[in-house]
Amino acid sequence: MGYLYALLASLLFGLNGSTTKVIVEAGLSPAQLTFVRVTVVALLAGGLLLATNRRAFRISRRQLAVMAVLGVAGVALIQWFYAVAISLLPVGIALMLEYTGVLIVALVARFVFQERVKPRIWLAIGCVLIGMAVVAQIWASTLSGLGVLAGILAAVCLAVYFLVGERQVAATSPLAVSFWSMLFASAFWLMFSAWWQIEPQTLVQDVALNGNLEAVSLPLWLLMLWNGVFGSFAPYLLSYMALGRLNATAAGIVSASEVLFAFAFAFLWLGESLDGLQMLGVVLVLAGIVVAQTARPNRVVDLDLASQDQALLNGPLR
Repeated sequence: MGYLYALLASLLFGLNGSTTKVIVEAGLSPAQLTFVRVTVVALLAGGLLLATNRRAFRISRRQLAVMAVLGVAGVALIQWFYAVAISLLPVGIALMLEYTGVLIVALVARFVFQERVKPRIWLAIGCVLIGMAVVAQIWASTLSGLGVLAGILAAVCLAVYFLVGERQVAATSPLAVSFWSMLFASAFWLMFSAWWQIEPQTLVQDVALNGNLEAVSLPLWLLMLWNGVFGSFAPYLLSYMALGRLNATAAGIVSASEVLFAFAFAFLWLGESLDGLQMLGVVLVLAGIVVAQTARPNRVVDLDLASQDQALLNGPLR
């Protein structure tokens, strides 16, 4: 059941990449969409905590400060960088760039936190770098430089999410971490997203789904509702249900399947495709991600197994 829950979460996250691209192309800025998404998750998580665990609303000042860092760097900025990346790049490539953050996690764990990281991390780095070079076809690249930069910055934020998030889940419940981090992310974009510039008539306009679904149109507010509930909160809830059923290594490997789902949905929905050589590059990147996640020990000092599962399984909000 743990594998099933984790796969369903990755499936929804993968589908959400194409949904996000359609919404951004319909006129919402990446910052405005990010504000809506994190606010929806904060409200839903807060409502569940209010009904099930009100003690989670009482945390120390120190933990509040850490939650603020997690919310701004690990949630708010990663969502914005990711949205910018997929507005300029194919969905699968943007997500692949972001997932290289697992390499940063392993390197920080080795050289900053002095964790025991297996030598295979260097093999992982080689696979990812070569694979990304092949996918991007750097010898004749037409990819947006700004899009690639946004994807790399999203990877840095992903590393922050993993490194800070795995320690916070050890101190309180996963749902509480989700609520507080999303609350700070919402507060951040409340100031900087220019949400007040969203025209009400824009929300009720019908939006073509583009690509192979060009003939299908849906109201923008409905796409945004899907994006917030089924593309954000639901996959997080599924990943919570997988807690305690998978160890950290298994959870991390399963979460990498999101890249495959993103490519599949982008191909079926938006018509984004790769040639054979680029697909080989994708395989190399995925292999590197899997090897990188197995390079770290299953248990980090001072963390219980459940916290490690949570941090690696959830990943960032897509």
